[in-house]
Amino acid sequence: MRRPIANEFMADPRIREAKKVLLQTRDEYSARLTGVRPPDSDLKMDYERLMREYGDLRGGRLFYPYLGSGLGNGALVELADGSVKYDFISGIGVHHWGHSHAAIMEASLDAALSDTVMQGNLQQNVESVELARTLLEGGNRKGARLAHCFFSTSGAMANENALKVMFQYKYPANRILAFEGCFMGRTLALSHVTDKPEYRVGLPAGVSVDYVPYYVDERPEESTGRSLDQLKRHLKRYPGKHAGMVFELVLGEGGFLPGNREFFRELMQVLRAHEIPILVDEIQTFGRTTELFAFQYFGLDDFVDVVTVGKASQVCATLFTDELTPGPGLLSQTFTSSTAAIRVGRLIVRQLMDGGFLGPAGRIARFHDRFVTRLQEMEARLPDVVHGPYGIGAMVAFTAFGGHAEKVNRFIHALFDAGVIGFYAGADPTRVRFLIPVGAVTFNDIDAAVTITENTLARMCR
Repeated sequence: MRRPIANEFMADPRIREAKKVLLQTRDEYSARLTGVRPPDSDLKMDYERLMREYGDLRGGRLFYPYLGSGLGNGALVELADGSVKYDFISGIGVHHWGHSHAAIMEASLDAALSDTVMQGNLQQNVESVELARTLLEGGNRKGARLAHCFFSTSGAMANENALKVMFQYKYPANRILAFEGCFMGRTLALSHVTDKPEYRVGLPAGVSVDYVPYYVDERPEESTGRSLDQLKRHLKRYPGKHAGMVFELVLGEGGFLPGNREFFRELMQVLRAHEIPILVDEIQTFGRTTELFAFQYFGLDDFVDVVTVGKASQVCATLFTDELTPGPGLLSQTFTSSTAAIRVGRLIVRQLMDGGFLGPAGRIARFHDRFVTRLQEMEARLPDVVHGPYGIGAMVAFTAFGGHAEKVNRFIHALFDAGVIGFYAGADPTRVRFLIPVGAVTFNDIDAAVTITENTLARMCR
């Protein structure tokens, strides 16, 4: 049986040997990154000049003075100023397998040997089929009915496509339901769904959105009743006008607030009765709970109509049931992603499914327990400064300095300087958040990062 010439090329002994040498050499250099290291004084001036130049080029300075050197070692990353830091925000969730991971590097080398950098609407390679098949296999493993997978270059575009699919399916409905405090993206349409008015200052009117209060863990029955009442009021006020409801099962930008299975199911049952499609936004939660999808963790498989994924999956995608299949021309992109992202994404999704990461005793659960235990110990030593932790799986946060936004901002920058990269989330209170790179992190990394975090907090309290 004949095979494509490309198969012979990739199996050529010279290719295998060249990759082996490259990966071994990379390992030798990565191994030299063993812990946090301050910037090299000889590189400081050039680095600061480069930071200023890039700020001018992009029209605004970077949040952190972060320009990577291109080398890392698991949870550690080297910057171009010679410093080494623990990366516990992972590019806000993108680097789920850390830095310079051997399997990721090998998949990227294979992609570099492929014929094109980007794949898209007219021309996709075989690995796109394999990734779509893998995502749908993972999405339906507990009974969901997802039938199609459309790739896109960003989480925002995946969400845009999801809205378009629902609007077309429910035409002429022209409204969307969403949770208070939700974050869906910053495109023209998504900025109107995202519950942050400052993100749409100066923008023309867009999608009409009706908000429903989110779940409050301290008052489960009361908050569920309040949300149900508000949902029913919206449906009564605008009968037949809603194209769908967006569900963030863990409010990411809202402060890592997990919902509740019964809360979600009661809302979804009302939506089902009104034949309103249900969109689950998993751009941040995908691969971070003890199930591949958060909707599986909460047992919502029989309700989902549309699901969006991104960040950890490298390639972003909109998954939807057969009923919501759009007409020709609605979905199309010149670029769906790079060959490297597609190959790496397939590898990460498969490892999440088969590599012992999922389940109540899986690696994600164990890393979560370790991180939470260390943060609880830190809270016990600094009870007037720290409260928490909060979150779920690889999404962990705590409140510092009473959640005062300015103080939290100063703290995360001081933490960056000390050697740990985190970020913030939420408002009133503003929290410190971390996204654990589960494919690369170790218990020792977690212990070291929390120690640096506690020392930084203590210094700011003096």
